[in-house]
Amino acid sequence: METPVFTELDPPGDCDCPGCVMGRRARPSAPAAAHRALVITAVASAALAAGHAAPALAVSHAPERPGVPAGDEPDTPQGGQTPLHGPEGLPAPADTPVKAPPTSRAEIIRRARAWVTEKVPYSMTGYWSDGYRQDCSGFVSMAWGLPGNEWTGSLHEYGERIGKDDLEPGDILLFHNPDDPENGSHVVIFGGWTDHTRSSYTAYEATRPYARRQATPFAYWAHSDQYVAYRYKGLRTTAPGARPAGATTAAGFPGTAYFGPGANNKHVARLGRMLVERGAGRFYKSGPGPRWTDADRRATRAFQLAQGWSGRSADGVPGPQTWELLVTGKGKDIPPEAAAGPASGAPRVPPYPGRAMFRLGADNEHVERLGRQLVKKGFGRYYPSAPGPLWDELDRRAVEAFQRAQGWRGGAADGYPGPETWRRLFS
Repeated sequence: METPVFTELDPPGDCDCPGCVMGRRARPSAPAAAHRALVITAVASAALAAGHAAPALAVSHAPERPGVPAGDEPDTPQGGQTPLHGPEGLPAPADTPVKAPPTSRAEIIRRARAWVTEKVPYSMTGYWSDGYRQDCSGFVSMAWGLPGNEWTGSLHEYGERIGKDDLEPGDILLFHNPDDPENGSHVVIFGGWTDHTRSSYTAYEATRPYARRQATPFAYWAHSDQYVAYRYKGLRTTAPGARPAGATTAAGFPGTAYFGPGANNKHVARLGRMLVERGAGRFYKSGPGPRWTDADRRATRAFQLAQGWSGRSADGVPGPQTWELLVTGKGKDIPPEAAAGPASGAPRVPPYPGRAMFRLGADNEHVERLGRQLVKKGFGRYYPSAPGPLWDELDRRAVEAFQRAQGWRGGAADGYPGPETWRRLFS
């Protein structure tokens, strides 16, 4: 029986096969040799036909989202409890009570974003410059501002268990496997719902190859039914009439983390009600409600424009100044539609249809509309012919190019249109 002969060949650097695409994303700085494809030269075909199985070259993918490995929970061991800056530090006595230093949701998200921006590499033994271990539990310890590095078996001591409907930015989703902690144990930070169905959310997490932020099916890609939601015990609360810690005004601004695509909370509803009182009623067909929509963005922008602001100061997302003017009743009201000027003549953004419309095999009018708009915006080079209603790799590559043109990287430029991609594309 002859032995099959294997030869390693370097694929082209711009190869678009699923394996090469996944490899380039997972290891952006790896040399080309790391992406070599295993090619079988046709030898011993009779032996293979006699019952020897050919090597499987395809990568399995999760049904929830094309391009994401089915076993996308980190296949890494979990670091234990350690002090800041590693084992050389002095561990706290075993009988020391758990203390949750005070912090805010905005601070939690800000710290999480910092690691994502820096692309902090995953490591169970490495410690970042801020003293926190570079694995998933160290990431949460850092974002929550804990005095040491916890692990998936101890983080719950700093939180209070909550339900899915109570999740808000800064809370966590935790899976700890006590029988085998190295098998799937993981924790992520909840960053807000991505749509009204609450089937997907923005997750901040430390995983290989580095910290990332991306849309994730609830509760996670794997072991979904075993994740538990927790809220940090040390969240700051504001007494009536008191100035909230970290706020830049006296109006009780909750923080930008509460507003924008995927947000669903009482502050969004309050914002909408205040805007309606200042002349924004025409932007809402119903509501306003607790789920952030494009109506909230347009109404907020109209109020900001009424103050004479422009550019990033009138981006449609409330900041401390916008919030203070609304809460205190100061500033100028939104003018009637006839006198609104350029704002009322702005092109209407069609409602975002949801992520389910843009999956492998999807065939609908929204895909075709998306393709036509991409061509209109100058990203038509990916289409050899007119865009059609069937979603395929050409659509994904065009969307990815558009996202990268916005300055987005990593999970924010994955080629799948979310609410913000849709808004910018049709604005």
